[in-house]
Amino acid sequence: MMILLTGGTGFIGSHTAVELIQSNYDLVIVDNLSNSNIDVINKIQAIVKKNVTFIEGDIRDKNLISSTIKKYLITTVIHFAGLKSVNESTENPSFYYDNNVNGTQALLEAMEENNVRNLIFSSSATVYGSPIYLPIDENHPLKATNPYGQNKIDIENMLADKSKDGKWKVVSLRYFNPIGAHPSGLLGESSKETPNNLFPYIFKVIKKEIKELPVYGNDYKTIDGTCIRDYIDIIDLAKAHIKAIDFIKVTNGFHIFNIGTNKGLSVLEIIHLFETVLNIKLNYKFSKRRMGDVESCYANAKKANKIFKWIAKTNIENSIINAYKFNLNNKF
Repeated sequence: MMILLTGGTGFIGSHTAVELIQSNYDLVIVDNLSNSNIDVINKIQAIVKKNVTFIEGDIRDKNLISSTIKKYLITTVIHFAGLKSVNESTENPSFYYDNNVNGTQALLEAMEENNVRNLIFSSSATVYGSPIYLPIDENHPLKATNPYGQNKIDIENMLADKSKDGKWKVVSLRYFNPIGAHPSGLLGESSKETPNNLFPYIFKVIKKEIKELPVYGNDYKTIDGTCIRDYIDIIDLAKAHIKAIDFIKVTNGFHIFNIGTNKGLSVLEIIHLFETVLNIKLNYKFSKRRMGDVESCYANAKKANKIFKWIAKTNIENSIINAYKFNLNNKF
């Protein structure tokens, strides 16, 4: 198989690229570098000790994607490309719709022009909104609380419609909260955007870029009043894509899988784990709740556990150590 990774220089895409190459897959990365750096390609190559084909471009450029598919004899697409800031999507929803939804439409048209109908889509647990029950399985009703989450729902609906003809093989992976970094210390989370995720904020405090970690809300009905999330290591998440490729080799239609750990941890629990693992003291302060945040969100990932024979194996302590190593080794 020759695989096209859209958005392959991002956090999840770059780690997946490494896992794919180390599993003997050939790939091409397309990314417009709007939220990542070209140096990621050098880091991928340093880890896998192979050259990686990279094309700078936007998924909305249908001609570029089509010519890339044709030139490199692409058989399968893993679609990571997309804007992902919840706050930014609320401030500029039309921009997000154009990039994420219209961009995916252009990608699908380019694929169809070249008779390529194997796709793995990078979705998100944000599609579930505020959970009605926990843990969240794939049958949970969808109700996004922000335009970013709605983009994911719109794209999944598009993919489900495409797959009705029996020709397409599509897997949508609904990620929960990716954390950690590659054990080499070369790859990790280094978004150009203002971070929305907990781990990057914590490292800003550790590196003294900000004085205190803002903890948004301490009056939720949880174990300690702070939000609960399902934190999955980036390597485990990347390996789920290998399992998804194996799956589409033997099936067709549209399939959805949660990718998570089957458990949740609160913000304060994460803070205390950082303090214990790294032997540090983290300064934090409680702030008012953030608009769009849900109280608790963690996965029932038993479908992926059973069908993919995949399970999240990395413990949170190792995720913290790897992320710490990456943040020490790199300047952003």
